Amino acid sequence: MVTDDGSTRGVDRRPDERLDRREEESAKPDGQGALRAGLVGGLFGTVVMTVFRAPIARSLPPTAAFLAKFVGGRPDDHPAGALALHLLYGIAAGGVFGGLVAASDGERVAGELGASEETTGLVAGTAYALALSAFGERVLLGRLLDMDLEDDESMIFHAGHVVYGVALGAWVGSRS
Repeated sequence: MVTDDGSTRGVDRRPDERLDRREEESAKPDGQGALRAGLVGGLFGTVVMTVFRAPIARSLPPTAAFLAKFVGGRPDDHPAGALALHLLYGIAAGGVFGGLVAASDGERVAGELGASEETTGLVAGTAYALALSAFGERVLLGRLLDMDLEDDESMIFHAGHVVYGVALGAWVGSRS
């Protein structure tokens, strides 16, 4: 019913408007959707990070040292294995990030911050990657592999992880 001021009362939306709203609601990812976005985002982020890191570091990722220590040989003996293992780590870490996104209410958090979900994902992805980077340098490289990075190597290690986090967070945020 249309009132004197032109507004409607008691009138249901047009059928096509209801359909659009249902499509919007079903397009929002559930827990599995966020996990899937995290896994794919982890793959994407690792590729971007590797492309960033390769010409700067001119060496294999630290997974080569991991394989040398636990499989044998020298790090240079494991180029394909090192890259494959690094990719698997990145995919798994992306899956964990996707799970964390699914467990949180990203849309509500983005709204409270006055930011888009893409921006929130980007910032969260960067923070997550910095935490991974700190853990990686202190625990995995320092304790597990007895590696002590020089200052410039450490900076590239952390910068590479920031690139990973930006790519991961942007990927997952844009699919929320």
